[in-house]
Amino acid sequence: MAIEVRIPTILRNLTDGAKSVEGKGSSLDELISDLDSRHPGLRDRLVDDKGGLRKFVNVYLNDEDVRFLGGLEAKVSDGDTVTVLPAVAGGRR
Repeated sequence: MAIEVRIPTILRNLTDGAKSVEGKGSSLDELISDLDSRHPGLRDRLVDDKGGLRKFVNVYLNDEDVRFLGGLEAKVSDGDTVTVLPAVAGGRR
């Protein structure tokens, strides 16, 4: 069993159009590195130069925001679902 990662439309050009991909790792950081080895460029779109999640990306582990679970150090396991969502901004002027 693997970890399912749901990919938003804006990043599907990196996954050959796949809505979800599978990966492995014991932490979110390891999972992202594993995915980047098969889908180059994905890590750069999710992780900033300082080694943290980019501010405009929200990542959920089994429906919990990973920022409250340790960020990139959040533990992941086989059977988990990770959802990547672009942050949405806007409102009335």
